[in-house]
Amino acid sequence: MPEVLTPADPAGVATLEVMSAAPRYNAWMYDAVAPFLGKRILEVGSGIGNMSNHLLAGRPELLLLTDVDPWYRQQVRARFHGRPEVRVEALALPDPEAAARFASSRLDTVIALNVVEHIEDDVGSLRTIREMLVAGRAGGQAGGRAVILVPALQAVYGELDRELGHHRRYSRSSLAAAFRDAGFRLEAMFWFNRVGVVGWWFHGRVRRVRQISIGQIRRFDSVVPLLRLERFLPLPFGQSLVAVGTPV
Repeated sequence: MPEVLTPADPAGVATLEVMSAAPRYNAWMYDAVAPFLGKRILEVGSGIGNMSNHLLAGRPELLLLTDVDPWYRQQVRARFHGRPEVRVEALALPDPEAAARFASSRLDTVIALNVVEHIEDDVGSLRTIREMLVAGRAGGQAGGRAVILVPALQAVYGELDRELGHHRRYSRSSLAAAFRDAGFRLEAMFWFNRVGVVGWWFHGRVRRVRQISIGQIRRFDSVVPLLRLERFLPLPFGQSLVAVGTPV
């Protein structure tokens, strides 16, 4: 009989379950990062697999799903049972042994969406990601990509961030500095969900709520087709920042 586990972070689970009710938003996020993905992918912080499902749609050779919480790992093992290209492993960043542990996987992409802001040592975590990418290359040569999405703009940090355990939100300069200090060359950086920053500020700083309701998420998800048009309105801010880096 399988071991009965409980999640270590109930607030995080509740948020991921709410976000599972936003299929258009999850697809939009995937489409934003898809051009940078390879075929041998490690996802940091897979959670309940909201994004993992989209990553599989890209037909990777390998999709390595990782999380620090055994409960999450149990959920994605069950969800993707029978998929030979999927492996599930434990990973807590930073981890000096991760490069050796995953070297045989020959990773060409490590992706972390809404993960790095939860880790106090963000530079050390990015450095671990760099080492995993380098370790999987022939002769230890630089190669592969780190694809990172983080919450943006410290000025809108509020109750939602505190409840989720965010250590920080990022600016373009602070995220670029973290990539540089971890040994990456920045290939691309762009805002994601420009309009969403207004709602995040209102709910987290004005209303001071600790969680977005499933009804609010569904209403937001219904207007995602309009929000995708933000590419025609290049405002200098957004709810999130995406950064793509290659090891140097």
